Amino acid sequence: MMRRFASFALIGAAVLVGVLGGLSGPAILAFEGVGRTWRAGVARQVITPPVGQWMAGYAARERPSEGKIHDLWLKALVLEDQKGHRAVLITADLLGFPRHVSEKICQELHEQLRLERDQIMLAASHTHCGPVLENALYDIYPLDEAQKELITRYTRQLEQGAVATVKHAFQTLRPATLSAFESEAHFAVNRRNNKESEVPTLLARGEEPRGPVNHRVPGFWVMDTSGKPLAVVFGYACHATTLAIYQWCGDYPGFAQLSVEKAMPGVTAMFFAGCGADQNPIPRRSIELCQKYGDQLASAVLSTWGKAGQTLTPKLKTAFTTVDLRFELVDDTALKRAVQAGGYQARWANRLLAEKAAGKQWADTYPYLVQVWRLGDDHYWVALGGEVVVDYVNILQNTVAPTIWVAGYANDVMAYIPSRRVWEEGGYESGAFAVYGLPATRWEPEIEQKILAAVQSLITELKTAEPRAGRLPASNHAQ
Repeated sequence: MMRRFASFALIGAAVLVGVLGGLSGPAILAFEGVGRTWRAGVARQVITPPVGQWMAGYAARERPSEGKIHDLWLKALVLEDQKGHRAVLITADLLGFPRHVSEKICQELHEQLRLERDQIMLAASHTHCGPVLENALYDIYPLDEAQKELITRYTRQLEQGAVATVKHAFQTLRPATLSAFESEAHFAVNRRNNKESEVPTLLARGEEPRGPVNHRVPGFWVMDTSGKPLAVVFGYACHATTLAIYQWCGDYPGFAQLSVEKAMPGVTAMFFAGCGADQNPIPRRSIELCQKYGDQLASAVLSTWGKAGQTLTPKLKTAFTTVDLRFELVDDTALKRAVQAGGYQARWANRLLAEKAAGKQWADTYPYLVQVWRLGDDHYWVALGGEVVVDYVNILQNTVAPTIWVAGYANDVMAYIPSRRVWEEGGYESGAFAVYGLPATRWEPEIEQKILAAVQSLITELKTAEPRAGRLPASNHAQ
């Protein structure tokens, strides 16, 4: 029997279906032959950790969680096109999916459901009021061994729960249609080019804050054949940092999803964080503002319902690659300065100095994940790992297609990913290696060029390649 979260509920199409342990064997419907429409299945699970577990995202926190504002969720959407090609989207109210966690989930989905890596996208909201996961940003938290044990136990449950949720989503597969949309929300502000304290005055005067932004709200509706909405997927390029509290909360993306689901009972709302590494919701730091931004985002999504969007033909192609990104290794002088700085920088530096003294050899490259899905005839969805700055989506809109979707914080979160502009300017968003723990001081100057070249290569591949069918052997079909 599969172990489940202590208090987590598994829900498909907004209906409680029982405990995770009730799923036996690969939870997937038998393939019924080629059709003329999409098929879609959706499921969800509460992943709220227990009170007293450490929270992710801020080095300034001094103690574990003390309660919750609302539950955190993990959700899964399965898509199948007219030829049986399949893909799975997993979204969650998490700071991010560390590479070892996403790899474990993908490995289990491959073994149990025969899904390949390019068919699985894991997208986080990047809420800073979610849980710390195993071996993720450990240097910035003052964790004792008891906390680490709690975090490890939770991480294993999260991995198992994600697999079970996907399996249940397969059980709910039904004929569907997909309709793409685009709207806008305007609360994201470039935090590198504006002083936070000055933004309210700028806005009151009707002036636009400085610096590049991207206020698009792209996404798509999933409907059954009668036109009833089953799910909606949407993204926004802005940090989920409205709150810095000690209660579990999905921040503005969590409030947005709740607002959409309240307005449209039975719909599963799924959020993906865009390229918002240098964007903040400003002003911030209150529940009221967090709810306000969530409602604004929800209104942007809901305003598209019932309007003529781009109907996506039931065609699906998926691609995935790894790019080796180089970085400059940190030296002893920099590490000793970090020790003197104290706080999380000292913890990072002391750990690395100890590793170096023990003779550990550090790699000077990171295997960076790039993924692209093609939905319909020409709609591309790019998923990039790490905290990606807004320049990436702006560049891809200008060079590939104005309608392209770009998710950051997807499949892995290992550092900030600067554009060439941000790399040259420097500053926190050019890497933040002490936060993420890499033994580095700077990415290679070609980082933007390499990532964009990988994206373009996958898009070119998807224009011609015939995807795998993604079917299970008959013996593995659920009865």
